[in-house]
Amino acid sequence: MSIPNTAPTKPATLVRWATDVEKSVITANCEKRPGWVRGNIENDDWNFYWTSVFTTRSIFSLETGYRLADDQIISHFPNHYELTRKDHMVRNCKRYRKDLEREGNPLADKDEFGRYVYLDFLPQTYILPADYNIFVEEFRRNPSSTWIVKPAGKAQGIGIFLVNKISQIKKWSKDKAGSQQIPHTKDVYIISKYIPDPLLIGGKKFDLRMYVLVTSYTPLKAYVHTQGFCRFCTVKYTASLNELDNLFVHLTNVAIQKHGEEYNETHGGKWSIKNLRLFLEGTYGKRASDKCFDEIFWLIHHSLKAMQGVISTDRHCFELYGYDVIIDEALKPWLIEVNASPSLVTTTANDRMMKYDILNDMINIVIPPGEGVDTRVKRGPPKVLGGFEVLCDEEQRLLEAKQFERRDSRAGNKGKSVKRLSTWK
Repeated sequence: MSIPNTAPTKPATLVRWATDVEKSVITANCEKRPGWVRGNIENDDWNFYWTSVFTTRSIFSLETGYRLADDQIISHFPNHYELTRKDHMVRNCKRYRKDLEREGNPLADKDEFGRYVYLDFLPQTYILPADYNIFVEEFRRNPSSTWIVKPAGKAQGIGIFLVNKISQIKKWSKDKAGSQQIPHTKDVYIISKYIPDPLLIGGKKFDLRMYVLVTSYTPLKAYVHTQGFCRFCTVKYTASLNELDNLFVHLTNVAIQKHGEEYNETHGGKWSIKNLRLFLEGTYGKRASDKCFDEIFWLIHHSLKAMQGVISTDRHCFELYGYDVIIDEALKPWLIEVNASPSLVTTTANDRMMKYDILNDMINIVIPPGEGVDTRVKRGPPKVLGGFEVLCDEEQRLLEAKQFERRDSRAGNKGKSVKRLSTWK
């Protein structure tokens, strides 16, 4: 008499995963999934590839002639830098507003001071060296203002400094390029009017890191995660000109703050988005808090809309962006920059759990549990969102609008406005 085999069956292989970013929050997420096994990059034996931006550039390079298969997806769009490189983001957002203005779209309305009423979410910014002369004219109109200079293609606070005199720019330009004029500087920088009145908590400046997943640009399909964090400076904020060079006062980057004497390794100088919302509700009221976050979602949405027709939509691609936002004391949010490779380094236990959860929820949307990769299949709205919320799903919104229109037509209500769904509002 034969004895039945009661050993658990091994799940069939659904996905071969690969990564060139060896961080525990991504490898642990892939390893724990039933039917997922590690693939081989050298043999092109993979379906899901969490890549660096450098690998993505190589994959989509015309020189390599690489062609992704129907069962392969990667974690960046081909020209993601249109959003994630500082100068490109500014240029594209400005073009988007101008295009709407030319179309007569009310979204591009301006007030009596020439400011955009609905799309004023970028600090006044110029690209150097191209906009140097325009910047000088603006500076002379407001000679007491402070400006922040950033390299267009660098991260983690590298190369950033503050200025409040034209002479400082000229000296920097001379030191940088051996020239008296900024136009001779080879590297591209952006210079933005410094936000002089940031919202402070405990007397310290902070910014927000929001995680946004985009699975398609045309139509736009984007999701924002409810988890995220605030990054605090270690030294109390002061607008004193004597402290312009003190990066521990002005820059929230962990890569900088962790070298400060007041840095706390237990909480890493971070606060959860949930705690921030509780603080805002307790201090300013729930309506003010909700309005602030609605405006954050609004600026994220329109920064992505600005990339439609610019960033190449590819069915093999998705991207998890790290949005950096500063809130001023009037609770107005400002978009600072967007990161293509938000750090997966974990500095605290809470940090590790948060990033693990975000990546887990991201994978569940990109490759639903129990399924493999087939870019030929047109999927509907995600069945499992986890901690993500729909920011915008243009395809589903159009479908729902048509359904409402048909329903209203049958009910004799044709002509009534159609309620737009599949957005955060």
